[in-house]
Amino acid sequence: MSPGPDSPPLPNKIDIDAVGTFPVFWRLSKQARRLSMRLAPRQNAVTVTLPATCPPAHAIAFLHNNRNWLASRLKRVQNAFSFEAGCIIPIEGVPHRIVHSPAQRGGAWIENGQILVSGEAAFITRRVMDCLRHRALRVLGAELRDMAKTAGLNPTRLDIRDPTSRWGSCSATGRIMLSWRLIMAPPEVRHYLIAHELSHLVHMNHSNQFWQQVKRLTPHRQRAEAWLRHHGPNLMRAGQQELPLT
Repeated sequence: MSPGPDSPPLPNKIDIDAVGTFPVFWRLSKQARRLSMRLAPRQNAVTVTLPATCPPAHAIAFLHNNRNWLASRLKRVQNAFSFEAGCIIPIEGVPHRIVHSPAQRGGAWIENGQILVSGEAAFITRRVMDCLRHRALRVLGAELRDMAKTAGLNPTRLDIRDPTSRWGSCSATGRIMLSWRLIMAPPEVRHYLIAHELSHLVHMNHSNQFWQQVKRLTPHRQRAEAWLRHHGPNLMRAGQQELPLT
C-alpha cells in the first residue's frame, strides 16, 4: 500500500524491545471495517489490514499501540517446540516424547506415548512431520465424516495441508481443507474447527446465521478460540527452524 504524498510513510518493519526487529506488511481491504493485526508465525512477520479510508497516521499509531501484544505473541513463537530427539510434543492433546531409534526401520511411528524414529538423526524432523500428517489424515478425516453425517452435511473432499496462517477453509464447491497441525490440538479444538468449516457449507460468510450454525454443531467455540489464541502460534511454528531476525 502506498500512502498519499502528504501522508507519513508506512513502516516496513517494527522494533520490539527484547524480542527483535520484524517485517511489517500492510494490506488495504475494501471489505475491512476496522484496523486489524495478525502475526504470521512461519515468517516471523506482522500483517496489518486497514480499511480503504483509514489515514496512514492512524494505522501507524495502531501498530505501535499494540507493541505489547506483538511482544507476547512473538515470544511464544520463538519458544515453539522442535521435532528433535528428546523433545515432547502433543498428539491429539496428549504429550509424546520423540525417541530416536536408528537401528530400527519404518520411518516414524507412535507407540506407548512415544514417537519412535528410525534412520539417521538428520531425518528425524521430516519423519516426525510425515508421521503426524498421516495420523492427521486418518483422525481428522474420521472426525469430519462423523460430524458431517450427524449434521446431514456433505463436504465434497477433505485436503490435509500446511497453510501458514489459518487452520482450515471451505470452498464454494464444498471442498474442506484442514491443517495437519491440528493433530497436535486437544479434541475440543479440533471439534470446533471442523464445525466451523462444515458450517461454511451452509453459510459462506461469518454472519450471525453462520455462528448460529456453528453453535448447533459444537459447544466448544469459546474454549477452543481461547486455546488457539494462546497456543496457536506455537503450533504454526512447531518443527520449523528459527528464522533470523533482521
